[in-house]
Amino acid sequence: MAIDYGSKRVGIAVTDALQIIATGLTTVHSQEVIEFLKKYTEKEEVECIVVGEPKQMNNQPSESARFIEPFVVHLRRTFPKIKIERMDERFTSKMAFQTMIESGLKKKARQNKELVDEISATIILQSYMNRIK
Repeated sequence: MAIDYGSKRVGIAVTDALQIIATGLTTVHSQEVIEFLKKYTEKEEVECIVVGEPKQMNNQPSESARFIEPFVVHLRRTFPKIKIERMDERFTSKMAFQTMIESGLKKKARQNKELVDEISATIILQSYMNRIK
């Protein structure tokens, strides 16, 4: 599972049992994400949660890292048996937007920030899976 955490919305992606392809699952409000994950992990097996790590071009944490770090700490406390990994998320929003264009989505659909977050989480997860293989 991968998470593209934002202060308002959280994009979530999952993979198949063979860990071949990442797929967007949903977008939830940031205040509801822990409850969503609790319910999801009761029904589905999750061995790892990959959280996007926002960095600047000089490899330093970006401004949004200050929102994400406390979330990661809370995630580790809430799900101590699930491995929590981090993955560089630079350019994922731009890549998500480009994916939307290439898939033929109309301009109005491309303005859907929830879809951008979900696609970003998918890119984070696919990148992570590619890295570990």
